[in-house]
Amino acid sequence: MSKALNLPKDTKLPNHIVIIPDGNRRWARARGLTAMDGHKAGLDAMIKTLRAARRLGVHTATVWGLSTENWRERPEIEYKFLMRIISKTIDFYLKEAEKEGIRVIHLGRKDRLPKSLIKKIANAEEKTRNNTRYVLNVALDYGGQQEIIRAVRNLMEDGVKFEDVDVELLNKYMDTHDQPYPYPDMIIRTSGEQRTSGILLWQSHYAESYWEYDHFPDFGEEKLKCAILDYSRRRRRYGGNDEVKHLTFKPEVSARMELAWWRLRKVPEGTRLRDFAVDYLKEQYGLSKGLAKEAAGYKIEGVIEGDRHEWEKAMGPMKKFYKLVKDQIKLAFEPETILVCP
Repeated sequence: MSKALNLPKDTKLPNHIVIIPDGNRRWARARGLTAMDGHKAGLDAMIKTLRAARRLGVHTATVWGLSTENWRERPEIEYKFLMRIISKTIDFYLKEAEKEGIRVIHLGRKDRLPKSLIKKIANAEEKTRNNTRYVLNVALDYGGQQEIIRAVRNLMEDGVKFEDVDVELLNKYMDTHDQPYPYPDMIIRTSGEQRTSGILLWQSHYAESYWEYDHFPDFGEEKLKCAILDYSRRRRRYGGNDEVKHLTFKPEVSARMELAWWRLRKVPEGTRLRDFAVDYLKEQYGLSKGLAKEAAGYKIEGVIEGDRHEWEKAMGPMKKFYKLVKDQIKLAFEPETILVCP
């Protein structure tokens, strides 16, 4: 990235982010390093990212360290290294958690990790139990389906009647049961992978997904800001209508036009550029036809001047375009951030 990104003052922050730190080993291989070097770089990046999240105002962060499905299949030397470095990281992070009011919570099974590590996790949970400023969920030996199975088994052991089972009751049996923001707002996965792998499977039904191309050791504050900015531009309807009435659009139409416009595909044959731009802006931003025409005029003028590399001339109409859209959709939307976060 060419310059630091400052989030606009009206950026809508997620209360709870989930980070799936993929690509540590691939990052290492690309540099001729060992898998252990990759994991160490990944943990360093995680600490920096979590600090940045707190500075930005994110209350709850969930980090996925070890999946129930594959962590025990790693080579012995890598497995031992992971146990050792995770243990040391807990010791290091505990002091920071106590100082900054972070509550540390373990998500996942507690019967297969080394006893010494389980003991350290339990100690961290106990020492930070009364902290309320932030929450850090550490998913170790975690699987989304396994969490639901644990919840159902505990529910059955408690003798709950089937007619009493509902969403609110089951929430109380999940690993995130006593947290202020148990449902994640955004899931970030790095290394170009585009799946959630079941992280917080029960809780994430309305979570927004963000796919980062780079491997996790290259993740950090600036990339986190880009992810948050992308989240802030989205309209979250939770299965219902838009909160702002003028934001009416068809997602499938918007997605198709997004590809056609931003990836510079040819305008459909027989369609005028202005008409195409009006339709795109109307669907993408929920603008009325009149406002879409006005926005399209600014957009086309700016793009044409930019294509000629006459940047000073392009600046005027582009600023007018962004101001019009921002005023209408009431979300963080700044031209400077478009340049920093491609």
